[in-house]
Amino acid sequence: MMKTKTAALTIDGRKVAIEGEKNLLELVRKAGIDLPTFCYHSDLSVYGACRLCLVDVEGRGILGACSTPPEPGLVVRTNTEELREIRKISVELLLANHDRECTSCVRSGSCQLQDIARRLGITKIRYRSIHQPKPVDTSSPSLIRDPNKCVLCGDCVRFCDEIQSIGAIDFAFRGHDAMVLPAFGHDLGTTECVNCGQCASVCPTGALAPASEIDAVWKAIHDPNTVVVAQIAPAVRVAIGEQFGLEYGLNTTGQVVAAMKRMGFNIVYDTSFTADLTVVEEAGEFMARKTNGERLPLFTSCCPGWVKFAEQYFPQLLGNLSSCRSPQQMMGSMVKHTLPAQLGRERKDVVMVSIMPCTAKKFEAKRPEFKTGGSPDVDFVLTTQELARMIEESGLSLNKLNPASFDMPMGFKTGAGVIFGNSGGVTEAVLRYAVGKITGQNPVDPEFEEIRGEESLRVIRTEVGGLELKLAIVHGLGKAREVMHQILDGSLIVDLVEVMACPGGCIGGAGQPVGRDIAERRRARTEWLYNTDRLLDLHCSQENHFVNECYQKYLGEPGSRESHRLLHTHYHHRRRTGSEELALAKAKESGDGVLTVRVCAGTGCFLRNSQAIIQGLMKHVEANDLDDKVQVQASFCFEMCGEGPNVAVGDTIINHATLDVVINAVHAELAQMASGQMQADAC
Repeated sequence: MMKTKTAALTIDGRKVAIEGEKNLLELVRKAGIDLPTFCYHSDLSVYGACRLCLVDVEGRGILGACSTPPEPGLVVRTNTEELREIRKISVELLLANHDRECTSCVRSGSCQLQDIARRLGITKIRYRSIHQPKPVDTSSPSLIRDPNKCVLCGDCVRFCDEIQSIGAIDFAFRGHDAMVLPAFGHDLGTTECVNCGQCASVCPTGALAPASEIDAVWKAIHDPNTVVVAQIAPAVRVAIGEQFGLEYGLNTTGQVVAAMKRMGFNIVYDTSFTADLTVVEEAGEFMARKTNGERLPLFTSCCPGWVKFAEQYFPQLLGNLSSCRSPQQMMGSMVKHTLPAQLGRERKDVVMVSIMPCTAKKFEAKRPEFKTGGSPDVDFVLTTQELARMIEESGLSLNKLNPASFDMPMGFKTGAGVIFGNSGGVTEAVLRYAVGKITGQNPVDPEFEEIRGEESLRVIRTEVGGLELKLAIVHGLGKAREVMHQILDGSLIVDLVEVMACPGGCIGGAGQPVGRDIAERRRARTEWLYNTDRLLDLHCSQENHFVNECYQKYLGEPGSRESHRLLHTHYHHRRRTGSEELALAKAKESGDGVLTVRVCAGTGCFLRNSQAIIQGLMKHVEANDLDDKVQVQASFCFEMCGEGPNVAVGDTIINHATLDVVINAVHAELAQMASGQMQADAC
């Protein structure tokens, strides 16, 4: 029997089989050749901006490997003299207009531009710089945007748009003046950015990076009048080792605790403890709603990026969002509520520091809802990257430290609290709790394999003690937007929806160590968290006896008035770009005789084609000589995002607007204004 001939091409003299690869770049890398690139990510669309992955294809010339599909029989060369020179020129031109203060850059040592320049043997820059320094944007509590380090690869723009569906940043201007920045030149902190930080995780340089609070934490540690308490999130312990050259996903909990205590942290707790506490509160809330037929589905509320997303785009569903605080904020609340009295100190003397995989946690800690008497429950948030830098700064070697234990009681946890770091972990922990409460017996096999997986949306049916449940697990805000619309239009009916903003959940947070092999890293981190759960003796949150003691001493019953005061919160609809309005038509200032038409240009309405209404209305005004009678404005925001596009003609708001409907409304209003003026003149 004859064997089927495998399709193949030749790369640098070697035959390489074509096995479903989308482009030549994937085949080149499969052949063991690491072509440099800034702008290629397998999760994003092909952009082809950096022109570094060029290859010489026989008979076709020089092509971009990322944008060229493979064909059998192609002869490809990746390392000719001409290709090397082109790459060197491209990188030198970038460096000529780049802020080259590399030693003080947050990405020093992990910067792709720095690495590629070294690999290409660039030792001098042959081109004169014409770069004019631009101001650094520090408006966001979560991110720093430094346009002086941007290489215009577009990775951040595409991730924010394609994966997160937000579009908080985009390209502006042309040629040498091209930049990546928020809409209308606003600061990042005033836009609809949800602080997920995934733009920073894919940025190859230091143009976007987590905002650092290292100096403030060191200051607190060195202050003899403060007690510095830390909490460590589950996802941190299976990622921080990567910064020290350890295998991906390795659980280094004991070494991290030891390092922090040697650095000067007085008390180190485990956020998994308050994850268990969250399960008790959130599962109780869910079971009450399900039993009483109240507002479903219930959305989880652990992810602050997702919470802000819901507040901005789906205010009509905020009543479905669990009122539970995130584990980070529950820990801050409980520590500040209980510890001062135990230590004989005042609340202001206790400094709460969170170690998180997430940049949105920095924003969450500064929300006014999480302050007591003007004092925050969580004072500072450090990412995994920041903690690693502090350990390095201390001169400690993580892999050489003897393990140390968390402090009690809030250092104790069950496996249910640990798996919170994975997408699906919250749902699985809630189900483990529900089984115990409904059947009276905790599950013998606590693992719900059907919930686990890498898909960005997983919808499953399960049965708990005779109760049929339909659950949705989603990660990535673009997919979350799709789910929300399906729930609103009735095409998806579920009981519980778990949403995580970052790919894979917290293990893929933007504060984690970065690298091009991020998919491999996420898988390893995920598996290690599940392994940690398996190695623990307890797997259900109701088995955490310190949580039960917490209720007995401080909270009363789950869902009680005191637990709501300390462990729950509330939400509100957010304007995304403030109340500023941009006049788009040439018209005199609004006054008597001038009709103002405001078209919402916020993201929700923009995606529903409000821009076409603005353009069409402006053309209509000009064509009909209405410039002195009608003023067209782009406005933010009508707070009716689910009803867009929204247009206000005078004082009348039109939902689900179309150009024809708006034009008719404009002429009707003008006619009414003219009639009113005639009556006034007659008087």
